[in-house]
Order: sequence, then structure tokens, then C-alpha cells
Amino acid sequence: MATTWKLDPSHSEITFKVKHMMISNVKGNFQTFDAEIKSEDDSFKNAKTSATIQTDSVFTNNSDRDNHLKGADFFNVEVNPTINFESDSLNDEITGNLTINGVTKPVKLDVDFGGINVDPWGNTKAGFSFEGKIKRSDFGLTYNATLETGGVLVSDEVKIAGDLQFSKQA
Repeated sequence: MATTWKLDPSHSEITFKVKHMMISNVKGNFQTFDAEIKSEDDSFKNAKTSATIQTDSVFTNNSDRDNHLKGADFFNVEVNPTINFESDSLNDEITGNLTINGVTKPVKLDVDFGGINVDPWGNTKAGFSFEGKIKRSDFGLTYNATLETGGVLVSDEVKIAGDLQFSKQA
């Protein structure tokens, strides 16, 4: 019988990092997201996972940049309110389908299973960290500007990472 694990959002984060002007990284995160794991046992081998990120929750600590990211040049939150991920494989890596901006592509992310423990209130928790890279152009996110010194304003490569904690459901 499959066990369902629900995301504990107060102990979880999803972040991204992208090279700006080819000289430094800009970091951001998504403040509203949900995820679920369905597993046959506590090893999580080949567990089914799903996640939904609210695109309008993007936060980079700069309201002008955040509003640009929410607009038509990037996430177009009015048309594409969510980023979605679905996978049937969870081991030392997770392979699944990522949908951004209405475009679905396969992605592979490295996963570190932190283990299982019981919190002081008797809830069984499991922790995972993940990281990987995607090309934003694969998802139709092609906005850019050429710099007068050569190069581009925003790199195509986006590093994504997360630390997620889940609660085992009865």
C-alpha cells in the first residue's frame, strides 16, 4: 500500500541562481509551492512525486526585477500561473517532466535523501535536498539583451536547488 508524504512548507525552500551580466549571480526563490510523494516504503525507491510552484511568488529581493520576471518576458504569470513537475523515479537522482511557461521538458536533478525522523509532536518527517541545471531557453524563456562589451545580460543556464521536508500521512 502506498504511503503519501505531504510537503511541510515551513521547513522547505526552492531557490534559483542565474548569471547576470556574465560577472555575478542573482539569486531568488519561490515563496509559494506544494509537493507530494507517494512511496511503497520508506526507502522512496521509484516513488512518484509531484510539485506545483506559484509563479507569482517569485522573489529576488528587488520588486522591479520580480515584476519583470512575472511579466510576458519571463513567466507570464497571468497565462502560466504555475510551474509543474511530475516524476515516477526518485533515487540518487530524480528524473521527470518539468513544465514552465506552458512548455514541458524532461529534467534530471541530483537528490540527497537526508533521512527520516520523528518530530517532538510525533509526526514522521523525511528530508530531501536537490540541485541541478536547466536551460531557460528550453522553456521559451528567451528574453535577453546584448552587452556592449560582448556577452548577454542574463545567462541561459539556471541553477535550481531545494531543501524539502515532508510529513508522512496516516
